[in-house]
Amino acid sequence: MTDRILLSSPHMGGTEQKYVQEAFDTNWIAPLGANVNGFEAELAQYVGSAAASATSAGTAAIHLALDLLDVQAGDTVFCSSLTFIASANPILYLGATPVFIDSEDTTWNMSPQALEKAFEDAQATNTMPKAVIVVNLYGQSARMDEILDICNRYGVPVVEDAAESLGSTYKGKHSGTFGKFGIYSFNGNKIITTSGGGMLVSDDEELINRSRFKATQARDAAKHYQHSVVGYNYRMSNIVAGIGRGQLEVLDARVAKKREIFDTYEKALSQIDGLTMMPELENTFSNRWLSTLTLDPQKVNVTPYALIDALDAANIEARPVWKPLHMQPLFDGCKFFAHSDEDVVSERLFAQGICLPSDTKMTEQQQQLVIDVIKNTIVS
Repeated sequence: MTDRILLSSPHMGGTEQKYVQEAFDTNWIAPLGANVNGFEAELAQYVGSAAASATSAGTAAIHLALDLLDVQAGDTVFCSSLTFIASANPILYLGATPVFIDSEDTTWNMSPQALEKAFEDAQATNTMPKAVIVVNLYGQSARMDEILDICNRYGVPVVEDAAESLGSTYKGKHSGTFGKFGIYSFNGNKIITTSGGGMLVSDDEELINRSRFKATQARDAAKHYQHSVVGYNYRMSNIVAGIGRGQLEVLDARVAKKREIFDTYEKALSQIDGLTMMPELENTFSNRWLSTLTLDPQKVNVTPYALIDALDAANIEARPVWKPLHMQPLFDGCKFFAHSDEDVVSERLFAQGICLPSDTKMTEQQQQLVIDVIKNTIVS
C-alpha cells in the first residue's frame, strides 16, 4: 500500500462547487455576498445560536471575541493548557497575559478543580481575568456545567473554543453555544473545511454585528473612509463561504464516520492492557474529530514516539497529543494551575497520548493496517 494514510484531510461532499460557481456567476468574490450570509445563517441554525459571523480563521474569531470583551494590555485571560497555540495567541495580540489551566481525566479538557484554584489566586492578588477560554479537545466537550458555575460566580465571561468540536453536544446542547462567545474552525484538517476560515457565534446579536464591523477594518458610516477604532481584515470570502455551505450539508455524515472510525479502533485495541482510548463524558456526544489514545508506561513497553515512528515507517501519519501551552517556550513564566499537586493531567496526557489516523476517506483496509501495526509494535 503506497498511499499515505493521513490523520485528517479535506473531504468534499460534492455540492461545494455549486455555491462557489454562484459566487463566480454573480461576481461576488470579495468578503461579502450571499454565501457569507447563507453560511452564517445556516451554521447558527445548526448549532442553535442566535447569530454567527464568518471569519478568515478560527484564531481571528477568538481575537474578535476577546476584543469585544475589552481585553487590553495588562489584563489576564485564563486558558486551557492542553490545546493548540491558536487558542492562546490572541491573548498576546491584545497585550494581555495568559494564565493556563490544567486538564482533568474524564474529558481531557479544563479541570474545574484547577479553575477554582486559579480564581481563588486571582481574587487574592486582585488580578481577576477578563475572560476564560475553554477548549473542547478532539471533539469532546469540557465539563461545562461546573466551569460555567465557577465563572458565573466570579462574573467572568466564557469564550468556548469549539474549533475541534463542531457537531458535538453536551447534555443535548451544541458545543460552542455555552459561553458568551463560541468559535469554530474550518481549517483543512477539521471535520468540515473551507480550506481556511472560522466562525464566531453568540446569542448576543448586537455583539455579533459589532464583530462584523470590527472584522471589516471598523469603517465608520461615512461617505469617505473614516475610522474611529482599531479594526481587522477578518471577514471570510464569499468563495470560501460557498465551500462551507456545501460542507455543512455533509457534517452529520462526517460525524457519523468519525465515530465509526473511533469505535473500530476501540473494539480492535481495547484488549491491549495499558492502552486506553479517549473517554466520552456521560450525557455528551463527541464528534470524535481525532481518535486518540494513551499508553500506560507501566503496562506497555513501547513509547508513544516509538509507536508513531513504527506507523510512519508503514506510511501512516500519527501525532502526539498537543504539547501543553504552559510547557511552551513562548509562555515561559506564565502562571499555571494544576489539577492536583500529585497529578498534572495535561503533562501526563502529552507524555502518553497519540492521535491516530481519523480521515473520513480512510478505507476499512487502511484502518485495519493501522490496527495491525499498532498490535504488532506493542506485542513485539
